[in-house]
Amino acid sequence: MTRRPSGAGGRPWILAETTWPTVRDGGCTLAVLPWGATEPHNLHLPYATDVYESEAIAAEAGRLAWERGCRTLVLPTVPFGVNAQQMDLRGTINMHPSTQAAVLADVVESLEGQGFDRLVVLNGHGGNDFRAMIRELQSATGVFLSTLDWFRIHGTQDMFGEAGDHAGEMETSLVLHLRPDLVHPLDEAGPGSGRSWKLTAMREGWAWAPRQWSRVTDDTGVGDPSGATAEKGRDCFDAVSRRIADYLFQLSRVDLDDLYE
Repeated sequence: MTRRPSGAGGRPWILAETTWPTVRDGGCTLAVLPWGATEPHNLHLPYATDVYESEAIAAEAGRLAWERGCRTLVLPTVPFGVNAQQMDLRGTINMHPSTQAAVLADVVESLEGQGFDRLVVLNGHGGNDFRAMIRELQSATGVFLSTLDWFRIHGTQDMFGEAGDHAGEMETSLVLHLRPDLVHPLDEAGPGSGRSWKLTAMREGWAWAPRQWSRVTDDTGVGDPSGATAEKGRDCFDAVSRRIADYLFQLSRVDLDDLYE
C-alpha cells in the first residue's frame, strides 16, 4: 500500500492532499491524471473498481518517482469513463469521448498556464481511449501529452492464470489488495463467462465494434475471478507502479526538444 512520509500533512505528490506552498515552491512540471470509470464489476467488486485501481497506482508511482527526485504531481482521479454500451446497467455513469476531450483540454489549459509542460493520462478503464484526443490537442498546446493503460503494461497479464477482461482474476486480486473491505466473498461472484463475437474478423481482432455489455455477460464480469488473491494483487500493484514510476522519471528528465534517438 502507499506509504505516507513522517510528519504532519499529506503526501506532497498528491494534489488533493498537499498545500499551496508545496505546489507553489515545489518545482513540479510533470502532472499525472488518473482516469477511471463507474460501472458494475461482476457481483463482488465495487462500481468504483477502476477508480480505486487508477488512483492507487498513480499515487504509488508518484511516490516512487518522488523518492528518486522526480517532482511529480498526481491530480484527482476522474471517476467517469466511456460506458455508452453499459447504460442499461443501473448505476453506470457514461462520459462521452467528446466530453472527455473537453475535460482533458481544460485540464491541459490550466496546467500550461501554471508552468507545467508534461502530462500523463493514466488510464484504468478499457472503454477509454485518449489517443485520438491527444493527437488533436497536442497541436494546440505546448504541454507534452502522453497516455498509458496500466493494465496493458507488458507482462502484467502473465502474472495471473487467467487475468480476465473485466472483474476477473487480475482486477479482483488488485481490489483484494487495495480495498479488501469492499470485496464480497468470492463464492458470491458470478463466473464471468463472456460471449464471443460470431463475426470471425472481430474474434481475430482485425475488425472492431463496441460490445453491448449486457449481451456479452450475465453477471457484468468477463473473466473468472475464483483464482484471485490479495498476494497476487500486491505483486501486480508493485510491479505496475514501479514500471510507471520509471516512465515518470525518464519523462521528467528528457529534453522535450530531443525526444528521438
